[in-house]
Amino acid sequence: MEILKTPINDLIIIKPRVFEDARGFFYESYNEKTYYEAGINLHFCQDNKSKSSYGVIRGLHYQLNPQSQSKLVSAVRGAVWDVAVDLRKDSSTFGQWYGVELSEENHLQFLIPQGFAHGFSVLTETAIFAYKCDNLYNPILERGILYNDQSLSVDWKIPADKAIISDKDMKHPSFKDAEMNF
Repeated sequence: MEILKTPINDLIIIKPRVFEDARGFFYESYNEKTYYEAGINLHFCQDNKSKSSYGVIRGLHYQLNPQSQSKLVSAVRGAVWDVAVDLRKDSSTFGQWYGVELSEENHLQFLIPQGFAHGFSVLTETAIFAYKCDNLYNPILERGILYNDQSLSVDWKIPADKAIISDKDMKHPSFKDAEMNF
């Protein structure tokens, strides 16, 4: 596996070693020992999957401390544009975002540590998205930031007239008004 750094500290892309032949492919999507040896010392306790259609934008979501979540995300089917926003107030990249395309073809994983908001848009007809979390979901500590906040200017790679957003995500506050404790 190869660890690819991003311009934002602690936000990394993982490129697994994929074995392909005429039958298809095989790769280890997670091995605690291998990840630990690569400096990723997280204990994941919850796995989630979602299925969405083209144009769906989910996010930007996070949980407050003490149950903030690190996430290891990937696209099992289709392709998504995955985005993380740095919410760590002492970080030199506070308020900056980074995006990466995750697909069933590239097999990339995106490691989003605690202290980041997360979201994704679906670039293909459908996508199945998987994520491992190092803390359990807690609806009381769940928060969000409006996906199209002007101060963040996230490029979701979806035309505005094709975007599909949940009512819940449309009601998130702006970045400047969002509650953060990182």
